[in-house]
Amino acid sequence: YAMLLSLIFLIVLVAAIVGFVFRHEIKTSFESNLELALKDYNVTADGHSQAVDTIQSTLHCCGVQNYSDWERTEYFSQRGIPSSCCKNHNDCSEKDLKDPNKAKLKVFVDGCFFLVTSTMESKMSVVAGISFGIACFQLIGIILSCCLSRYITNNQYEMV
Repeated sequence: YAMLLSLIFLIVLVAAIVGFVFRHEIKTSFESNLELALKDYNVTADGHSQAVDTIQSTLHCCGVQNYSDWERTEYFSQRGIPSSCCKNHNDCSEKDLKDPNKAKLKVFVDGCFFLVTSTMESKMSVVAGISFGIACFQLIGIILSCCLSRYITNNQYEMV
């Protein structure tokens, strides 16, 4: 049992170190995937479009760097900026969303990449604290299982 807990502890430790070391690559990968999701928005029938809508409406952002990122997509040429970027859905018409100058007043102008990464970084202390707490419980479990093993081993020799 102690060896199993030690293995799990080491796996979590390695994952945390790898995540910390490669955090910049993770950001770059997220940015490129977000750009790809904008490019393929509503073209493919997968969950990427819904994820983009959720991010934009939840974080009150639009596009990768800003709302003008949508102008380079096929979706913009057909329908304009998505309604998930709208500040007020009752005040956003498709005609306004097709005109970048009018859309600037109706949609969130901040990009989602910076908001997502800053939100993730602000929550990292909470994740690190929870991970540290779990690691402490694992270490306590390892120590107690080693003590139990030693106690059982010592008692077997005393009985004989």
